[in-house]
Amino acid sequence: MSHPVLHWEIGGHDAVRLERFYADLFGWKVGPETSLGIDMDPGEPPDGTIVRTAAGPPHVMFYVRVASLVAALDRVAELGGTCVLAPTYRRGLGTYAHVRDPEGNVIGLLRLDAPAPHDPTMNG
Repeated sequence: MSHPVLHWEIGGHDAVRLERFYADLFGWKVGPETSLGIDMDPGEPPDGTIVRTAAGPPHVMFYVRVASLVAALDRVAELGGTCVLAPTYRRGLGTYAHVRDPEGNVIGLLRLDAPAPHDPTMNG
C-alpha cells in the first residue's frame, strides 16, 4: 500500500484571515465553512481545511493514509516517535491520530473507513 497525503490543514487564531491569504496568494477556491473550519480547494488533490485554533500556536498539518493505525503507531514508537493525539474516530472519514517525529514535527495518520452501504452520509 502506498501512503499518500490525503488531507492538510492550516490552523490559526483568525481562520478568515488565513483563508483570504491563501485564496489570494494561490487562487485556491474557498469551500463551505464546516464545524471544523473552512474547506479549501487548491485545484488538485488533496484538499484541505483552514481551522480555528482557539488555544495553542498556529500550525500546519498533513495526514498520511495508513492501512492499520495500530501498526503505524507501533512503528512510530519503534522509530523514536510518539503519539500525541490518540486514535480518534470521525464519522464519514475514518480514524486518525497525531504523532510527533524524533525532531518534534507533528503529522497526522489516517485510516479511511469504507462507506457503509446503509449510511448515505458516507460517500467514500
